[in-house]
Amino acid sequence: MNIERIHHAAIICSDYAKSKRFYTELLGFRIIEETYRAERDSYKLDLEVAPGHQIELFSFPNSPERPSYPEALGLRHLAFAVKNVEKSVRELQEKGIEVEDIRIDPLTGKKFTFFTDPDGLPLELYEEGK
Repeated sequence: MNIERIHHAAIICSDYAKSKRFYTELLGFRIIEETYRAERDSYKLDLEVAPGHQIELFSFPNSPERPSYPEALGLRHLAFAVKNVEKSVRELQEKGIEVEDIRIDPLTGKKFTFFTDPDGLPLELYEEGK
């Protein structure tokens, strides 16, 4: 096996327009490609988080809700690396996004915090460096 890295994470949203705005306008991810698939009544939005790192945002009619927050089986959360957690938190809050208190990872000593996307998907900011 020759796995080199994670290529993308896929997210299914309940309100495509609201989630598209959140990920592009509020978080600043660049649109790579947007496709509407009429046979599935579904949008697929490819977003660049950073060079070589993508999120695929999907909309499907009648998708079930997430079973619990955040300890359901499967993907627990997405973590985004930042240089400065405090600065990133201020920027999110200035855009009206609620952010949890900053914590320290007891294993690494690094700062981190959580916020959610429009569907309540847990998203983490994790401070790298220092």
